[in-house]
Amino acid sequence: MVIGEPDERQSPSVSQARLIVLVQCAPPMLHTPRSIPLRAIAASWILLIFLVTMPRGAAAQEPAPIPRFVVDLHGLTTRFPDDDPQLAASRGLALEELPGRGFGGDIAVHVFPFRFRAVTVGLGGRLTTIGASRNQDSETLGLRPVTERFTYLGPQLSFNFGTESGWSYLSGGISVSRWSVAVDGPPLAGPDVERLKTLDYGGGARWFAKRHLAFSFDIRFYAINPSTPVNGLPPGPRTRLFVVGAGVSIK
Repeated sequence: MVIGEPDERQSPSVSQARLIVLVQCAPPMLHTPRSIPLRAIAASWILLIFLVTMPRGAAAQEPAPIPRFVVDLHGLTTRFPDDDPQLAASRGLALEELPGRGFGGDIAVHVFPFRFRAVTVGLGGRLTTIGASRNQDSETLGLRPVTERFTYLGPQLSFNFGTESGWSYLSGGISVSRWSVAVDGPPLAGPDVERLKTLDYGGGARWFAKRHLAFSFDIRFYAINPSTPVNGLPPGPRTRLFVVGAGVSIK
């Protein structure tokens, strides 16, 4: 007797009866190995029973596409270069005065005008600001308090993969940024106010546990052009900042 595909008109009890026959006729290798937890075996059988008895219509339901827009609100962290002699020299600082670890936030807005097969194309913009300071024990160590800040505003092009309930993406843009590393007090000047050509690129994901609110994360690089030399100081270095962000997304 040849057993074919289950008839959609058969009741769930018929499918379950076939499942019981399969279990009873299974070879000895179905005995639980010691390396596999009993909970994992039980969960596997429960999932199998669910798949056997599930109506075909529910399994074939088409997921909703990515929505028309989304807003990301993320907290950020990065490590500014604190061991780069060229950066310190370009600002007239001692190497020990460079701050290092910084924190900040960003807001990004994306709209998704069209979709091509499995890829949804997004257009939008991003505003990023991150700051760091070194002022603890400055007088004791003979160092000046220094504040560092990076600010970027630019467009975004993204390629998104997934559905309305969650998706991943790759994105990037090109614009200008301001990167100041200066002693506290005097007004900013020179490379600290210069607009530096900057390329940003990265990716992340969004998971919508609620209808309009999601947890999201973003990993991004900012490739910053060198600053112009002024007042006999050398140019700033070509730098790539690695920034990690996490927060919420709203659709």
